[in-house]
Amino acid sequence: QVQLVESGGGLVQAGGSLRLSCAASGTSRNFNIMAWYRQGSGKARELVAHISSGGSTYYADSVKGRFTISRDNAKNTVSLEMNSLKPEDTAVYYCYARRMLSSTEYWGQGTQVTVSS
Repeated sequence: QVQLVESGGGLVQAGGSLRLSCAASGTSRNFNIMAWYRQGSGKARELVAHISSGGSTYYADSVKGRFTISRDNAKNTVSLEMNSLKPEDTAVYYCYARRMLSSTEYWGQGTQVTVSS
């Protein structure tokens, strides 16, 4: 009964900042990989950033230097700090989690981020 719930989305002007959070419930076990994906209108879903249980991170080139992913293993949460936002960052952002050697993927319901000009 694992669920991922995102929060923190909203409307912001270009150059502004937002912080997204994702909380996992229904389990006391940590996930090997937690990540953020996004999907713009009429576009394919793409990986934004991911972080391992050990703290190793990856960022898409389009957000590197502007976004920061972090996690709290004790709370089973993952966050995405988004700075210097651009209109092209507008999308629905989804939280993702998977355990090591597991084929089961967990997705959040998504939260809308809209960046205006």
